[in-house]
Amino acid sequence: MAVPKKKTSKTRRNKRRSHDALALPAVAICGKCGEPKRPHHVCEKCGTYNGKQILAIKE
Repeated sequence: MAVPKKKTSKTRRNKRRSHDALALPAVAICGKCGEPKRPHHVCEKCGTYNGKQILAIKE
C-alpha cells in the first residue's frame, strides 16, 4: 500500500491547489441597451444579438 514517507507541507499543498479557484463569469455590455450580458449570448433585456432582434420582449 502506498503511504507517504513525509508530511506534505502547507506550502506544497497550497501550490498544488493554486489552480482550483473559481473564476468570475465574463461580462460584456449590450450595444443597444447598455445592460451587462454574457458574451456571445442574446441580451435578456432587449432581445438583440449582433445588432439583430432575436427575441420579442414584452414590456
